[in-house]
Amino acid sequence: MFDVQFRRSVFRPALLTSARTGQKYARQHSRLQTTFSPVIHPTAVISPDARIGNNVRIGPYCVVGANVELGDDCVLHSHVVLEGHSTFGKGNEFFPFACIGGKTQDLKYIGEPTRLEVGDHNVFRENTTVHRGTHEELPTRIGSHNLFLCYSHIAHDCQLGNHIILSNSVGLAGHITVEDHAIVSGCAAVHQFCRIGRHSIIGGCSKVVQDVPPFMIVDGNPASTRGINVIGLQRRGFAEADMKAIKTGYKKLFLKKDANLTTALSSLKATHDAGNPHVAHLIQFVENSQRGVTR
Repeated sequence: MFDVQFRRSVFRPALLTSARTGQKYARQHSRLQTTFSPVIHPTAVISPDARIGNNVRIGPYCVVGANVELGDDCVLHSHVVLEGHSTFGKGNEFFPFACIGGKTQDLKYIGEPTRLEVGDHNVFRENTTVHRGTHEELPTRIGSHNLFLCYSHIAHDCQLGNHIILSNSVGLAGHITVEDHAIVSGCAAVHQFCRIGRHSIIGGCSKVVQDVPPFMIVDGNPASTRGINVIGLQRRGFAEADMKAIKTGYKKLFLKKDANLTTALSSLKATHDAGNPHVAHLIQFVENSQRGVTR
């Protein structure tokens, strides 16, 4: 992290003891300032206890609270609020009125310091909200290269992987796990403690109350599994042999929705395709389900 003098109320006394000292420091290190220093609008309010990385840009009326750590190359456009014990990697981008790191809404919260951990190169569009964990030992976690569109909400204790898209007004309740490359379409709502499998897609306005199996399309109110996410898998470069193996898994587990799931799993395990790593992940996902799987 690179400490630097801030203007007005965002001055860092731990580094510079006066405005005059700061001006002298800036003259002596002009090249370093140009290359590495954060660019902070004078109306932004930055806690002296916040840690700001290199080449960070903080726009008008942003608020960065104590205990926030911002990695290099992050951009806060305007009116962004970052608070709590929240750590952000490099290259994250925050659009106006995003509120990230707020206190959990879980009524079990008793006031202990809780955390949010965010990776690199995520985009938080307008009015996105993300809450910290409920208990100190389990932070809310978000990976890298995710896109969260306007008004999307990530509640306390959620665990998100990488390359995920949450479309406008998506609501994730508490304790939800989202695996890599999942897409949740606009206005969908997901019940607490559900899991969303890798490379799956949830249709717009869906009501999801059970786990979403990987590689599948889930849609409806209540949601049901409608088929394989063929287009998504093709875009991700899945081999034809893998696609065929996943199709076998779909037919065995989801095509006949009234079939006994335990029997269907046994039937799938007996096939040659059960040795495919993607099918093996699908089997493990279904077997580990606590809430049941959307069929």
